Amino acid sequence: MTKWDYDGPILEIENLSISFFTRLREIPAVMDFSCVVQPGEAMGLVGESGCGKSTVALAVMRDLGKNGRITGGTIKFKGRDLTTMSEEELRDIRGSEIAMIYQEPMASLNPAMKIGKQLMEVPMIHEGVSAEEAHKRALEVVADVRLPDPARILNSFPHQLSGGQQQRIVIAMALMSKPALLILDEPTTALDVTVEAAVVDLVKDLGEKYGTSMLFISHNLGLVLDTCNRLCVMYSGEAVETGSIKDVFDKMQHPYTQALFRSIPLPGADKNSRPLVAIPGNFPLPHERPQGCNFGPRCDYFKDGLCNQGDIRMHDIPGNDRHGSRCLRVNEIDWNAPLVAAVKAEKTPIGKVVLKMDDLRKYYEVSANKLFGGGDTKVVKANETLSFEAHEGETLAIVGESGCGKSTFAKVLMGLETATSGTIMLYGQDIQDTPIENRTTETVSGVQMVFQNPFDTLNPSMTVGRQIIRALEIFGEGNSEEDRRNRMLELLDLVKLPREFADRMPRQLSGGQKQRVGIARAFSGGAKIVVADEPVSALDVSVQAAVTDLLMEIQRKNRTTLLFISHDLSIVRYLSDRVMVMYLGHVVELGTTDQVFSPPYHPYTEALLSAVPIADTKVKKKRIVLEGDIPSAMNPPPGCPFQTRCRWKSKVPGGLCDTEMPPVRTLKDGHQIKCHLSDAELGGMEPVITIAAE
Repeated sequence: MTKWDYDGPILEIENLSISFFTRLREIPAVMDFSCVVQPGEAMGLVGESGCGKSTVALAVMRDLGKNGRITGGTIKFKGRDLTTMSEEELRDIRGSEIAMIYQEPMASLNPAMKIGKQLMEVPMIHEGVSAEEAHKRALEVVADVRLPDPARILNSFPHQLSGGQQQRIVIAMALMSKPALLILDEPTTALDVTVEAAVVDLVKDLGEKYGTSMLFISHNLGLVLDTCNRLCVMYSGEAVETGSIKDVFDKMQHPYTQALFRSIPLPGADKNSRPLVAIPGNFPLPHERPQGCNFGPRCDYFKDGLCNQGDIRMHDIPGNDRHGSRCLRVNEIDWNAPLVAAVKAEKTPIGKVVLKMDDLRKYYEVSANKLFGGGDTKVVKANETLSFEAHEGETLAIVGESGCGKSTFAKVLMGLETATSGTIMLYGQDIQDTPIENRTTETVSGVQMVFQNPFDTLNPSMTVGRQIIRALEIFGEGNSEEDRRNRMLELLDLVKLPREFADRMPRQLSGGQKQRVGIARAFSGGAKIVVADEPVSALDVSVQAAVTDLLMEIQRKNRTTLLFISHDLSIVRYLSDRVMVMYLGHVVELGTTDQVFSPPYHPYTEALLSAVPIADTKVKKKRIVLEGDIPSAMNPPPGCPFQTRCRWKSKVPGGLCDTEMPPVRTLKDGHQIKCHLSDAELGGMEPVITIAAE
């Protein structure tokens, strides 16, 4: 049989069970998992970290490592059972008929080998083609993944490409042998939302062009909606619901699926009037799963004596397209019942200006040949003419792609860097020239930061309680050790962690729990301004809801000013009072959340909104994919910084965008846009996101 003449299901996984064996015990990672992928279908696999998504993918590749073992069930690829194949048979299939794209592109590329050679290896090894034919195919596939100047790309090393370009090369490599099945494991997690949109479009188009079936692993339901036609929701090692995208999104039939959707910020959610509902409790550890339904202890519909007795199998949902649910009460629950209103919160009153930046610039000097001396000195303009105010009790979101200057501005505010020019006024005090070591304890404790990755910000050899007490000591809080210990316990209460966690080590905490410790530490000195740098992007969606809810609750209690740095516009829309959009060091748009999310937009804001994946079948989006990468801050384009990627540029007469920096224009009610477009053009803009009437 050739690789093309099979017309049954491409992938059939039946009752699959996988365990990992340690010295202490057998740890079941996946139990009784089944799914079918038909030719040309894209199956999304979603669920929280640790639910077994990647383990299923690695089992299909037969790459579970020394400790992993398939303990039951079958995995059939084109009718042949992969679980009984020899290493030699697997080698023929891997890379040739089944290809996998991993989360981190640099892990799949050889840093010491040119891109062309790495791509050519695939057909030369799997199909025995000549170097000349392989080179021709490599050029073709690099053009297919929409990379400019394929000949130059083939002659480049991986480090000479951006993250988005590297990921496209990995996709090109996977598609070189036209596989029947492509497995994508969180392929866009490390990418900006605009690059993600381009990569997702690319994967869809190439899947259709090559007729490839896909297994798409993600925790982002919006992405799955954009890329897949079927969906399998996993929880704690089991498939709990499976069906077509439309059936699962619009007619969900499992409490966990319902709980997942309630914890993500869809249009209409509001932090005060319609807050997100976090899933109660914690994800069970693999060796501590409950009796009966794994989701039972966290489920709103749990029934003692029914849900905690014996194994629960998948049930077919009649009338739908291969729709199944692992819930015993599926026919008793009113799935259309309105959500019991969560406690509505009062809007935090917005107070006086506490932070004012005026014409702030931050430049770095970089020598062309720093290592050996000599060479011209170049200037990296990380922040240009940054001006804004932040008020007491306000959440100001700062959004933009990597390299736009968001984190540089945060470092300057924190005193980790000093400004090149301009002023930063904190409570009327000028602080832009004062590095952190020269700032008063009051200033340092008053401006604190919550970082993106909770794993890197805690000392692994110190208990949670000790780390918070250490911060209290530095900030001069409390008169005695006992005072500080009591204050530490109060801070654990504030971030809703049990007091016994004070004696735990960071390794004993989940990601969401570690992030709460980071928040407790940030507030230990009575912080009035908190810079939250992507504080929830490393967390599962269900944990995200709890952490954002916590930040809002603390803000209401302490009247904190929150500067929320993010590229996730869904969470920004939910949380923020005002939004500042940055591009290449410039503020290109600034206004209230309603102003920034409704036309007229800056052309860059329009593209950002179009790129956001939204997990709602009723939402219609205009698709605007940005061409090219963000320019280098060392060599910015002349005129408008966005002109190299702007789809509106032709509407501006006289080549103004190429030569002149646009002025900051104030539209109605203080809405600012930095753009050359005329009032008529701005006024004629259409909404990017619309919601279809029910």
